[in-house]
Amino acid sequence: MADAKSPARSAPVSLGVGRGTVRSRARTGQETTAVEAVWKREKRRGKHAGSGTRQFVRALPALMILGGLLFDALTPPTFTAIPLFVAAPLIAAPFFSLASTIRTAVASILAVIALRLSSNTLPDVVPLIELLTLATVSVLAVVINGVVRRSNEQLASARFVAETAMRAVLPQPDSRTGGLQIAARYEAAQADEFVGGDLFAVSDTPWGVRMVVGDVRGKGLDAVETVAVVIGAFREAAEQEHSLAGVAGRLERALAREEARRGGLDVLEGFITAVLAEIPPGSARVRIVNRGHPEPILLHPDGALEVLKPSVPALPLGMSLGVWPERTDEWDLPAGTTLLLYTDGLSEARNAEGVFYDPAARLRGRVFPGPEELLSALTDDVRLHTGGESTDDMALLAVVRPAEGQPDRRRTVRIVGAETT
Repeated sequence: MADAKSPARSAPVSLGVGRGTVRSRARTGQETTAVEAVWKREKRRGKHAGSGTRQFVRALPALMILGGLLFDALTPPTFTAIPLFVAAPLIAAPFFSLASTIRTAVASILAVIALRLSSNTLPDVVPLIELLTLATVSVLAVVINGVVRRSNEQLASARFVAETAMRAVLPQPDSRTGGLQIAARYEAAQADEFVGGDLFAVSDTPWGVRMVVGDVRGKGLDAVETVAVVIGAFREAAEQEHSLAGVAGRLERALAREEARRGGLDVLEGFITAVLAEIPPGSARVRIVNRGHPEPILLHPDGALEVLKPSVPALPLGMSLGVWPERTDEWDLPAGTTLLLYTDGLSEARNAEGVFYDPAARLRGRVFPGPEELLSALTDDVRLHTGGESTDDMALLAVVRPAEGQPDRRRTVRIVGAETT
């Protein structure tokens, strides 16, 4: 559902990050290194996101000092360029390192001293007041730089906690499970989000490899709690239930218990669309239960494509509108075939003209070396389609049943920039 999203992958949980958080983490080298890695990655992301603007901002303090020198040289003595010299360290403070901020402040002070020495007015009262003002502002710039740096460290710490929470709630499945090649991807609509309402899980059970991809309707902490409930219930049910329909029933009951725990939820606010799949050991078939979710796609090794539409449409999980018999559909899964499960963040991504992204049309006739390459191509292509302005998270799960003797790498045709047919 287009509105079935949590807007925050940035861990909509109480992170408890305060002034002393980063200092306390400094006692453990591993956590400090992780926080610093997150911070450096975010700084690199910021550089790539607006490299032109960033370069201009970095040059601005030097331009201010140079402009002050030119202004003083080209105007009568009654005019002063001190505001330009004062602005230089203030501009540097939130964007530069501490050392660069200090260098900028020193350069401004030296520039003013040089100007007053050249005009032989340094001992006068007005130049001394100007230097005192510039020195005071320089000290404030250093203080501002320290505050900004601590804020960035705290933000990096919060993001580290958020990423840890995401790995706990949505652990990445093993790349090889039950003889299958598997890849999963969570793509947030916003760059600084980490955990939201989309989910995926894979479990190797006595009945085969079972998997689920779902989309919780709702936002914030409630959505993340529901994701945790569904993932936990799925892992337990997948190991115990003899049928895929039984797993879906256990998820339904888990959501009912969660509804009762919360004191009741609106039937239109507490549901989840989901698709469950099962590939029995050594089988060339895949079983699927679809509960109001976008249809999975089968990609054949020759480029052919099949959309797996359910024989009988079903309501999402958690919509307690009466008894709903589970319908399990089966499809052939020849060797070399890829099963793609996804949430509507992919199929409902729009471009500037409001046209939805059509994964079936974009993938038809194309082959990929493996599931990771497929998901990377898809995420790149949907960003191209939306111009980088996605408004919905998306979860992707690709499962390949390898052919006997199939090489690790096969010829691939990229879909980025391809025309929709």
